Amino acid sequence: MKNFAIIFVLLLQPALFYGQQMTSTKLMEIIEREADSTIVQGNSLQFSFNDAVLVCIYDENANRMRIMTPIVKREELDEEALLNTLVANFHSALDVKYALSDEIIWSLYTHPLRELTEAQLVDAIQQVYAAAITFGNGYSSTNLVFPGNTKRKEEPKTKILKKF
Repeated sequence: MKNFAIIFVLLLQPALFYGQQMTSTKLMEIIEREADSTIVQGNSLQFSFNDAVLVCIYDENANRMRIMTPIVKREELDEEALLNTLVANFHSALDVKYALSDEIIWSLYTHPLRELTEAQLVDAIQQVYAAAITFGNGYSSTNLVFPGNTKRKEEPKTKILKKF
């Protein structure tokens, strides 16, 4: 009987939290409140946060969202810098990851959309920004660093790309 009650509660859980799910409307409202300026284009928002340009892309049908900002062109980095991003992804980038797409290094946060909370969204914006501005000199999205082999070569800061 105890197992039945647990299963019943777990099955009802999505219904209990349905009113609290993140929607594209809530997502846009929160980003517009946090950003310096926003441009909405379909299912994406381009917005400025401090001195960086960030992009949020969402898909309600796939239940996914991502926030990202371009950092530097791949051709401007040596192998050591690329290896440093992999070390950072393990130890200091936390919820944000450094990623390579279209020959650009990005600071990237991904999450299921419906399960995203307002606090997580605000934190994600801050972490994407922090990972971008510390690239080449700390490689971190917060002050928290997981222990382990975090030795890497420090490099001069790279400017955040502002154009796509």
